[in-house]
Amino acid sequence: MALTLDLAAVVSTTLEGIFYGFSVFMFGVTLYILNQNSRRLDRRVNYKMIAVSYALLACSTAHMVIDIIRICNGLIYQRDVFPGGPVAFFSQPSETTFIAKNIVYLFQTLLGDGVLIYRCYVVWQSWLIVAFPIVMWLWIGIVSAIAIHSSATVPEGAGTVFLTRVGQWITAFYASTLATNFIVTILLGYKIWQTNRRTSRMRQSSLLPVVRVIADAGLLYSITLTAALACFVQKSNGQYIVLDVITPIISITFYMVIIRVGLATTSRSHEHSVSTVPGTHGRSLSHGGGRVLTVGELESQTLPMNRLQVHITKMRETDRSTLEADNDLSSDLDRKMGGTAI
Repeated sequence: MALTLDLAAVVSTTLEGIFYGFSVFMFGVTLYILNQNSRRLDRRVNYKMIAVSYALLACSTAHMVIDIIRICNGLIYQRDVFPGGPVAFFSQPSETTFIAKNIVYLFQTLLGDGVLIYRCYVVWQSWLIVAFPIVMWLWIGIVSAIAIHSSATVPEGAGTVFLTRVGQWITAFYASTLATNFIVTILLGYKIWQTNRRTSRMRQSSLLPVVRVIADAGLLYSITLTAALACFVQKSNGQYIVLDVITPIISITFYMVIIRVGLATTSRSHEHSVSTVPGTHGRSLSHGGGRVLTVGELESQTLPMNRLQVHITKMRETDRSTLEADNDLSSDLDRKMGGTAI
């Protein structure tokens, strides 16, 4: 059975709603991680990343609302009024809700790609490295603006986005976004891997999990963009489904980097917060059922008046190749790179 446009609209809105629910949940967890990390590290809350989180949520919400309105108009309110019925309604490139949802998608794409390029700049600390991605980012904005304008000026009944001049600009948009995401993700992963290799002898923990987090987020977004581009090139109505799913996925990829690294950092911090007392035959000093005593509890305990040595070591490494300004990758890198975190 062929995938008709009205069926594609129902399926795409349903899937978008599911992914939107995940993104809202991850948004809440992201705010919690950002606030907890600021308290744990005793530093100011990163309001820039919080603002980006709210902006992405606003875009996802606006896109979801527009799609619901579009479904209601096409299948209920204008079903018997629009010439050609629901299929013609959903195939019209200049329809108001179609233009509105694409404007939201454009803004969210530029925001998500902009944050990715910003992370790359803070890691490398070089405008030369991010010069080409910035040019690509500007090109994406220009191409998408032309595509939206071309779509808005298509006469009613002139055909779908596949049959009009809008198609070439949409293809260019997908290809440019995919290339930019791929290049910046490779640059980020390579720099962190290089730093980890250079500093591996001076640290106990590895930065490779950070590379995996960035790679996973980039892979998820790239797979979605590749599917959208393939569907569009094949003139498949499945591209409408992928297009609606991309919007919450952009938010999810942003949130997942903060959440996964934040949780890993919190776990490592908890492990290092426990002090052990030498002289207990390799065991940590315990109290009441084997619970490990922390430094504060040691001070409040009545200990034997024997000579006791407590060794406390606190190590803190920082590296400019991370983005501490973002608070979403709090892994420590090389001191030479200025102490920012991804």
